[in-house]
Amino acid sequence: MYLGIDVGTSEVKAMLLNERHKVLALAGAPLEVSRPHPGHSEQDPYSWWAATCTALRQLRHLHPTEFKSVKAIGLSGQMHGAVLLDKSNRVLRPAILWNDTRSTRECEQMMAEMPQAAALAGSLIMPGFTAPKLRWVARHEPEVFDQVVKVLLPKDYIRLMLTGEHITDVSDASGTGWLDVAQRTWSPDLLKLSGLDLSHMPQLVEGNAPAGRILPYVATDLGLPAGLTVAGGAGDNASSAVGMGAVQAGDGFLSLGTSGVVFLVSPRFAPQVASATHAFCHAVPGQWHQMSVMLSAASCLQWAKHSLGAASESELENRASQLHADDRAAAPLFLPYLGGERTPHNQANLRASFHGIGHGTSQATMAYSVFEGVTFGLLDGLAALRQGDSEVRRLSLVGGGARSAMWAQQLASALNVEIVTHQESTAGGALGAARLAWMAHGGTLADVCVQPAVAQSYHPNDAERAMLLPRYARFKALYAALQTVRSVI
Repeated sequence: MYLGIDVGTSEVKAMLLNERHKVLALAGAPLEVSRPHPGHSEQDPYSWWAATCTALRQLRHLHPTEFKSVKAIGLSGQMHGAVLLDKSNRVLRPAILWNDTRSTRECEQMMAEMPQAAALAGSLIMPGFTAPKLRWVARHEPEVFDQVVKVLLPKDYIRLMLTGEHITDVSDASGTGWLDVAQRTWSPDLLKLSGLDLSHMPQLVEGNAPAGRILPYVATDLGLPAGLTVAGGAGDNASSAVGMGAVQAGDGFLSLGTSGVVFLVSPRFAPQVASATHAFCHAVPGQWHQMSVMLSAASCLQWAKHSLGAASESELENRASQLHADDRAAAPLFLPYLGGERTPHNQANLRASFHGIGHGTSQATMAYSVFEGVTFGLLDGLAALRQGDSEVRRLSLVGGGARSAMWAQQLASALNVEIVTHQESTAGGALGAARLAWMAHGGTLADVCVQPAVAQSYHPNDAERAMLLPRYARFKALYAALQTVRSVI
């Protein structure tokens, strides 16, 4: 039995997985995001630990015998978040999250000071990354910065609470802006841009390697066996890839979580920084991955649910799915930039908009537009990846958005690829974390990282694609036109 813990933005999930690849149980505990100022996004790291303990106690209650037989623990988590610790491991301030955009100026300064940083880090230095956050803290909160002894990523704060160790893995470290991604090691030159050095960094390991053991008093408190190995783990997207069995070159998935991701496995480090994509280390040795990221995906549905007075995201889907083809073709266009955008625009201050609202526009057509706008944002991301040598014919769909059959079909038609879902599609990083724990306990890549059975397959629909492509062309033209307006303002 293996335990996977995934520290998301809106929830901590915990999973029990057995050696027959059966997910025995999945539990979760919600998290809140604080937005003290426009563009700011923060969480209290201790809330992650409290939510983790809640989720683990749920699993213990549901399956007490199996919980006591866990052999190893794996960790997955939201990337980029900056957890600042003093010499006593005390958290110095709320963690600045991946979707925080306050450090735009710092990114510009860092890229100007070291133009080769992008080639080294595998990506442009962006406001979501960890490195510019520390430079922002140094400038705006020097009394905090002066006390920083260690910087951890979100999942690695949970490791600290479990094991007392400062350790991270190379996939999560790839999103800091401090890693030499080709060499899979910290870069002193990149660290210097943030006023840091190697002493501030946790130890680096591969995602499937042992990375600490659970402390005796923590094991007793949680009801887990003493001395459990905690695996290196992975950033949420690399962990999801492990969960879907996407560990060989050419494998890939599409994630519809809070953010939206197109993820393709690569056998080598091949950055495409001009298109604002990411080239990061994978969670398994000897592999890298290419990734496009849009900042607002399923979070657009959460916004639309509240704005359109729907009881749930499922109600939005029901409204949208009942529209006739002509109504969909005449629906407003939605630009899904609620909190800026990464791929392909790299604009932290970009904001969303509807275009084409008329007297006949209904809540159903606006709901449809939100689904479609996110689809077009993901199509932008896939197009950016295809500017290199990346090619894909099939993508697994993961994350909360994988529950929507309408959305899966629309994605297949727009992206012109086969989209497949799995029974485990909504488990996301927790499944990958459990599999990394399995490998850290001795399981082999071939035995552990099998691809789950396909639950449903969606193929491009010619009629839907013929309707979507002209709308996508207008979507791109609208973005370009609004950029002209913004430059005048």
